[in-house]
Amino acid sequence: MSETLTRNTAAVAPPSRSRAWIVAALLFAFLVLNFADKAALGFAGLHIQKDLGITPQQFGLVQSAFFWLFAVGAIVLGALSSRIGVRWLLAVLMLIWIVTMVPLLGPVSFGVLLACRIVLGFAEGPAYALATHSVHSWFAPEKRALPGGIVTAGASVGPLLAAPVLTWVIVTWSWHAAFGVLIVLGGVWAVVWLIFGKNAPSHTAAADGTVELAEASYRTLLTTGTVVGIALLTFFSYWSTTLKVAWLPVYLSDGLGYDTITAGRLIMLPYAFAAAGAIGAGFLSNWLTVRGVSRRVSRGFLAGGLIVAAGVSMVAFTLLSAGLPQMVFITLAFSLNTAAYAVAFTAIADIVHPSKRGPILGFLVAFYSMAGVLAPLLLGYFVGNATDKITGYGHGFALTGILMTLGGAAATFLVRPEHDAAKLSARTKENAA
Repeated sequence: MSETLTRNTAAVAPPSRSRAWIVAALLFAFLVLNFADKAALGFAGLHIQKDLGITPQQFGLVQSAFFWLFAVGAIVLGALSSRIGVRWLLAVLMLIWIVTMVPLLGPVSFGVLLACRIVLGFAEGPAYALATHSVHSWFAPEKRALPGGIVTAGASVGPLLAAPVLTWVIVTWSWHAAFGVLIVLGGVWAVVWLIFGKNAPSHTAAADGTVELAEASYRTLLTTGTVVGIALLTFFSYWSTTLKVAWLPVYLSDGLGYDTITAGRLIMLPYAFAAAGAIGAGFLSNWLTVRGVSRRVSRGFLAGGLIVAAGVSMVAFTLLSAGLPQMVFITLAFSLNTAAYAVAFTAIADIVHPSKRGPILGFLVAFYSMAGVLAPLLLGYFVGNATDKITGYGHGFALTGILMTLGGAAATFLVRPEHDAAKLSARTKENAA
């Protein structure tokens, strides 16, 4: 039978349940560190601007520079996942992260800081895609959303833990010391990962439970409705995620007037809710799927609904003054969209064969990372050119909320996993015949 036909899904011994959860726990820790070092620059934003004598526009440029090669790294290293084991790829990525943070241990120029963030962005580009691809490979299709949600929660737990710890380190010593803490933790993770981390066994996770997954071409997959819909949903979501990491700590201090310690505590709220939301959304998606609910609902509508709700909340907090009600909407605006990632990426696993899942996820990360390039620059422009900073922040966040609400709602209707999986399978068989 032709190689392009769906692979045989003959019964193969499932991977060890305990091993699968050990790997999931290590990947969770991987994303904790991944987002802790992303957030570190935001926590130290005011200190860095003062230390280096740079403007809000220049600080926005530094945050944007992180994403200049993010897409390149996501595509190149994501493609390597089909040839090199994820175990070694993740270890190498962590080593590069450590190397890029070493120059920040002492006084640096604006140019050195910029260069370090560019290289770090290249190495972190494929991180979420590779972690998600790996954890999906260890679990059955109907059970992937929950472990995927736990791994995704690491993206929120990282800044959640980093907020009080790194803020204290920055205030007590300096922002340079914060990167020293991250270097040590990264080294420890790399050693533990090489000892206990494993590649998924060679088993067939090629069926979604009702239809075999076709080994369609990359061109076909990338133009399939579900993949396009998830790409758009994650793009609008990542616009908000980038602002949460790059600008929200600065907004709380510089825009709303909270002191550094208070801002560090308040920033924990959206990250805590995002972590709980990612796990909860993954559990709900699994629960609905097991009970026979269409994956268009349990994946697409669930993910899209969370992103739209986050957008509405973002518009709402720009209309309120500083206080408890505003903080509630800030928390919802920067947490609900994060909870959607694991569910959205599980929809990709529902239609893409494992042999091409890593590269496809890499392409998706590369696409939505473009939001990471635009968002910090645009908000920096609004803040730097407004008559007052609070007005600039308000306009920038309101625009983001509108994009998430309208774009997320439109993209949701493209996500139809069952329909697209069956269509891809039929088309592949037809082409082979």
